Amino acid sequence: MLLSSIQTLLHSQAHQAGFDAAGIAAAPAPGSPEDEAERTRFAGWVDAGRAGEMEYLKRRDQAGLLLRSSVRIALPWARSVIVCAANYNSAQPRSTDPAPESAAWIARYAWTGSGDRPSDYHKVLLRRLQNLRDQLTTGLGPFQSRCFVDTGPVVERVYARYAGIGWIGKNTCILNQHLGSWLFLGVIVTSIELRPDQDQGQLTLPAADRCGSCTRCIDACPTHALTAPRQMDASRCIAYLTIEKRGEIPEELRAGIGRQVFGCDICQDVCPWNRRAPASADPGLAPRPALVNPALDWLAHLDEAGFSRLFNGSPVRRAKWAGFRRNLAIAMGNSRQQRFVPILTQWSRDTDPVLAEAARWAVEHLRRD
Repeated sequence: MLLSSIQTLLHSQAHQAGFDAAGIAAAPAPGSPEDEAERTRFAGWVDAGRAGEMEYLKRRDQAGLLLRSSVRIALPWARSVIVCAANYNSAQPRSTDPAPESAAWIARYAWTGSGDRPSDYHKVLLRRLQNLRDQLTTGLGPFQSRCFVDTGPVVERVYARYAGIGWIGKNTCILNQHLGSWLFLGVIVTSIELRPDQDQGQLTLPAADRCGSCTRCIDACPTHALTAPRQMDASRCIAYLTIEKRGEIPEELRAGIGRQVFGCDICQDVCPWNRRAPASADPGLAPRPALVNPALDWLAHLDEAGFSRLFNGSPVRRAKWAGFRRNLAIAMGNSRQQRFVPILTQWSRDTDPVLAEAARWAVEHLRRD
């Protein structure tokens, strides 16, 4: 199918489905230069231990190939990948803006909801992708497909770059010169074989890199997870530590976590391309104001049932109750607020050894302040 013909239909239908940008890229053929480059890059990253304890990134097929290193390893029928982006920016403060030392920070992407009801962007975007696929099937005829929102064997930002959504910034996020980097990405892996138009020299034209000499994201990372431009050591990233990491967080990284209790936005908050990024008007991705700079003591006094009520259906549930309290203990330890010593002292005797150890560290850290 000609690339131009599907792009015209895709752009029209994607906006109707609720996306802010969309594009399509060919899935590189096995053994092609593009395929070899991505497979080598991903394998090198995993083999260097940069994936931390995220075992799902390390899954291999029967031949020992990493499933996420190439979409055609996991899905041999794949021939192209439709990438859709939804803006989730909001006119709310950033984590780098002044805030009370007693306030926590929850990553921007986890604020979404309606009133007091949380929503999970995975489910919101998946429904939109499925509707878009149905519309495309009507216009293009039947094709094999799978829809994914951060859940499939696809490194979305790689295909977003080839699909023209944006370039991969030095913080490893996709950057769009009009929308910035506050973008949810969803993909539809398809069996559609793309053909370039006669006057088009190549099938995929990656988005131009516009980071220039800027290194603000690298310089701002408190735990030095950005080891070089576009080089992320996930095992040091605050988002990984507060969401994916189970058990104790390495002591040498705790002070750098600051008051982040779920995820981290720092490398995006300091990015110049996000200064003029538009706020989203998408009602399905609207922020819940209560989660913007929430009070640490409010969160700390939630019991497990209260945590479930507040975050049921929210991405925050991924940290689990035990991990969330561990994160709160570290954040309170970094708050300089001596008034948190009593609850931390109580937690230091908790039956959860990870929480108890984090609370003891937090008390000692506060006393040194």
